Amino acid sequence: MKRAVAKLAFLTLIFFISCNAQQKVEVAPIQFVDTGVDSEAWVKIPAGEFLKGQHRHETMIEKEYEIMVTDVTNLQYVKYLNEALAKGTIIVKKDSVLGYYPGDPFDGFKHEFEITEGNKLYINLGEPGIRIKFDGKLFSVIGGFENHPVSFVSWFGANAYAHFYGWRLPLENEWEKAARGTDGRTFPWGEDISANVANYLSSHTLFEKMYGKQITTTPVGFFNGNTHNGYETVDNKSPYGLYDMAGNVWQWCGDDYPDLHYRYIRGGSRTNYEYNLFIWARNSAGPEFYSMYIGFRCARDVQEKEEEFKNEADLE
Repeated sequence: MKRAVAKLAFLTLIFFISCNAQQKVEVAPIQFVDTGVDSEAWVKIPAGEFLKGQHRHETMIEKEYEIMVTDVTNLQYVKYLNEALAKGTIIVKKDSVLGYYPGDPFDGFKHEFEITEGNKLYINLGEPGIRIKFDGKLFSVIGGFENHPVSFVSWFGANAYAHFYGWRLPLENEWEKAARGTDGRTFPWGEDISANVANYLSSHTLFEKMYGKQITTTPVGFFNGNTHNGYETVDNKSPYGLYDMAGNVWQWCGDDYPDLHYRYIRGGSRTNYEYNLFIWARNSAGPEFYSMYIGFRCARDVQEKEEEFKNEADLE
């Protein structure tokens, strides 16, 4: 009996040592794949009704707005981190990048948790699998991952990125209309799903075959109808021209529902089955949560942009 217990303890120790060793493996550079999709592009979504949710309820969007064509990439987030560091709006403590958040109104409801004012975690650079590094002075991206969606970013970190440039995270209604258009479709590209239209659990994409399972995300806009190394993708654009509104990484939305304060994510990710890629699928987490499979994109008011042009014209 003692021998059996000792053997079990030894195997358990080996298991944990093995797991720990795997966690310490750093991400190696990979081949850069240019999808031809511009991650700096935005599209305008018109005001008006759309069909929301599984039961397609008519829902009104009062104002037109703009939204990014793709998720924010690692390169775009690194640019923000370097600019924010230079301006002193973020600080780095060990592997944690922190920044100020003013807190949420708190009413003391039974299941409400309080989000106080103070410095919050934006991104944890110590996580296994992260594609961003910091040398003490500058942030940079591990080679080949420049145009992959940034991940390991909390809602605080996504919200800070958007506000730094005068933008915001899309509200859930805005996200859904941008993904779905006005015809009530099930997926951003239509009614059916196949392995080469998005990065999800059943797709087994080219990136897994080329680099192994540690490459869990695909470059933004990868599924655009082009062929890469013999792998033919299907164009997954939404009716308004947005890529990756289903699969690859979940996307943070901007809503802060009263007396709750959970933040909602939409779109599904690499780890999900087909039903999580339905346009109406959603999940939630606290704003401090982060994951390899959560990213974001930004939205902005058209009126604010026009006002910027007007102000620039007044200065000339």
